[in-house]
Amino acid sequence: MEGKEKIGWIGTGVMGAPMAGHLMDAGYELAVYNHSKSKSGSLLSRGAKWASSPAEAAANSDIVFSIVGYPKDVEEITLGENGCLKTLKKGGIFCDMTTSSPELARRIAARAADLGCCSLDAPVTGGDVGARDASLSIFVGGDAAAYEKILPCLECMGKKILHCGCPGTGQAAKLANQIAVAGVMFSVCESLLFAQEEGLDVAKWRDLVCSGAAGSIAMTTLGLRMMKLDYSPGFFVDHFVKDLGLCLEECRKMRLVLPGAELAEELYRGIQARGGGSSGTQILISALAGLSGKKWRSHS
Repeated sequence: MEGKEKIGWIGTGVMGAPMAGHLMDAGYELAVYNHSKSKSGSLLSRGAKWASSPAEAAANSDIVFSIVGYPKDVEEITLGENGCLKTLKKGGIFCDMTTSSPELARRIAARAADLGCCSLDAPVTGGDVGARDASLSIFVGGDAAAYEKILPCLECMGKKILHCGCPGTGQAAKLANQIAVAGVMFSVCESLLFAQEEGLDVAKWRDLVCSGAAGSIAMTTLGLRMMKLDYSPGFFVDHFVKDLGLCLEECRKMRLVLPGAELAEELYRGIQARGGGSSGTQILISALAGLSGKKWRSHS
């Protein structure tokens, strides 16, 4: 559409595809790249152009967004042989929405500045539901002017958007969020298990507490999935293990001890080791039940 920036989009998984779709809904022209072209099918069928590499996605774009799996993937799509920074025009903006390393975000921002571009780190929270409903919360680190320029795009994907400061602060803010999420997941799972083992009507108990001090988005959405034994991923265990590992890496640098985060990382690594890496984080309830020789049952 005339007057709108051309967008390059890298990563069309469970989060990326709906997020990119919201930009198309708003009239932006997209060039998309993903390791697996089939996962971009819904966007391509709507008129997005296929790019064979991150560099090709950036070649004719004013702004490039990415949301991929791991820091190594972020490094590859930006600084690698076919990375998007090699072809992004001067004055262009790269915005990574992956949860990644603050140090890597700073390094990418420095390289982008050397090339006459700008890099922002803008990880998101809200899971698959937030991505689908365009209700994500977005933490942004980097140049304030570049942030203002891409804000209309971010508003297509999220409801709450915070400019946190210099490069890397968006990632730091998201890691703090993940520490909070880990604590909430424990409280939801442990309370539901306690209610089950006490013989309560778990469904009625959950409905009641959702409206009180014990209520949370996790209790409302993931709690319902737990009761249906639905462990499909809104957020993958593999990715949560990665996030918690990044949190603990930052803690070591700061000489900060966070026992709750350490325990969460240990338990989720155990789930991962038993083949649960592709499950949603709500599978924690099954693992916690197993610690006591119990079994979490359906309460739908």
